[in-house]
This record gives sequence, structure tokens and C-alpha cells, in this order.
Amino acid sequence: MRIISGKFKGLTLGALGKGDRAAHLRPTTDRVRESMFNLLQNGGYDGPIDGARVLDLFAGTGALGCESLSRGADHVTFVDDGRVAQRLIRQNIALCRAEGQSALLMRNATRLGRRIGAPFDLVFLDPPYGMGLGEKALAAAEAGNWLAPAALIVWEENARQSPPRGFQMCDSRRYGDTWVHILQHMAR
Repeated sequence: MRIISGKFKGLTLGALGKGDRAAHLRPTTDRVRESMFNLLQNGGYDGPIDGARVLDLFAGTGALGCESLSRGADHVTFVDDGRVAQRLIRQNIALCRAEGQSALLMRNATRLGRRIGAPFDLVFLDPPYGMGLGEKALAAAEAGNWLAPAALIVWEENARQSPPRGFQMCDSRRYGDTWVHILQHMAR
């Protein structure tokens, strides 16, 4: 895994190998990650990364959050409750020298609780595939006021998803066995 673009371009991140099935770690491939960020930056979303507060749910290795920092995000909060994931995220934050621009929460993404601090403009949601956890995490983020009005959500799954109540589908693309959905939070 490496950073695709921005100030950390080419930086090799901590290796996980082919993933950790027991921990449900399945790193987003460089190709899919590059496609996701191209969609965000060139899809007419009015510069959603530059200066953004990013929430990386089911952060895994932290590659999506680190890529966001590389491309100009102001802050990333990584959320994952796995010990292997926590170790990798800490390692990758250190490699990017982004300790001052990030926070790491050891928390279940489907039980976030109330947000402390400013809400998030951009959310990466990469739950274990096929377990129905993406919708639960979005519901928890909305209930806890983690989402800014009109926040963009980039949801990665192995099947096409329908937007939950309170969210609008902006785009949906398939890359091999991975579906990437871009949703927008519809503030109530």
C-alpha cells in the first residue's frame, strides 16, 4: 500500500499483506482508492477534501484517512475497534508525521455515541463486507451528530447499496468485486 497523490505521494504504508481475515481487515487496493479520490476530486463535489474534517469509520489500516491528509484534509479521526487495526493506524499516522492532524478512537463504528468537537465533512465507510454494518454505522454517526450538513460519505461494499433514510445517492461505481457509493447527508 502506498499514498497515491499529494504531499505524501509514493509513501509506503505499513504492510498488512493480503489482509487479516480474523480481524476483518481487507485493505482497499491502490486502484480502487485512486478511483475513489478521482471521483471525489473530479466529480463536481466542490473540493470535498481540501481543508476537510474527515471521519474514517472501520479505518482498518488508515490508508483512506492518510490519503485524505496527503491531499489536503485538515484533520482525520480514525475509528476502529481492532487491536491489529489500531497498531497499523498508529504506524501509518507516524509514517505520515500526522499526529497533530489526527485522532484515533478505539470504538465500534456502529456505536459511536455523541460527538465531541466539530462535525465531519467527509466520511469514509469501509465495513466488513456483507454484514450490514455500513447502514448501522451511518445511523450511529447521524444520531450522534458526527455529520456536518451536506457531508459526503464514501461507502465501500461488495454489493450495490441503497441509501438509508436521510442520505441521497450521488454516485455508485463498481470496480471488480468492490462497489463504491458516494452519498450526501441530507440535514434534517
